[in-house]
Amino acid sequence: MTGAEVAGIVAYLEDAGIRIWLDGGWGADALIGEETRPHSDLDAAVELEKTNSAVAALAPLDFRVEVDDRPTRLVLAASDGRRIDLHPLVFDEEGNGRQIGAGPNGGDAVYPAQGLTGKGIVDGRTVACLTPELLLRHHAGYEPTSKDRHNVRLLCDHFGLPTPRAYLNRVREANGDALD
Repeated sequence: MTGAEVAGIVAYLEDAGIRIWLDGGWGADALIGEETRPHSDLDAAVELEKTNSAVAALAPLDFRVEVDDRPTRLVLAASDGRRIDLHPLVFDEEGNGRQIGAGPNGGDAVYPAQGLTGKGIVDGRTVACLTPELLLRHHAGYEPTSKDRHNVRLLCDHFGLPTPRAYLNRVREANGDALD
């Protein structure tokens, strides 16, 4: 999925009154302000109550429901292979979000209000995204892929954040260093 396609998806959703926060690889690249690797999909958080509206808003772009695991997850796919993995959020009175059942142990994945204040750039468009700190937190609790390691390294290097222990150990293991 290209930056222009991501910017178009954001525009369609925002024009339909749907708030969207970029997550995953595009969230990291938006915070950096440039595309740092190819992306096979777009991960994004939206309000759970707006997921039907999101499906309708993206239909003109050829997106259809491929996986409907609401309230936890909703995957949209286009006939050309583009995919959007929506993370539906339920909000409390303070603006904190929860993705029901998406936590590492089957609990809810937490999206604190402060973690939803990130701003980035994709294809010249300002977009809302998770903060670097929340993106790092959401990269924990599972076996990382090479894309995950890329995203974490990028965020830590660019924002001066400490490398999460699980990722630090992976680097040390790859170099043959002893773990402490």
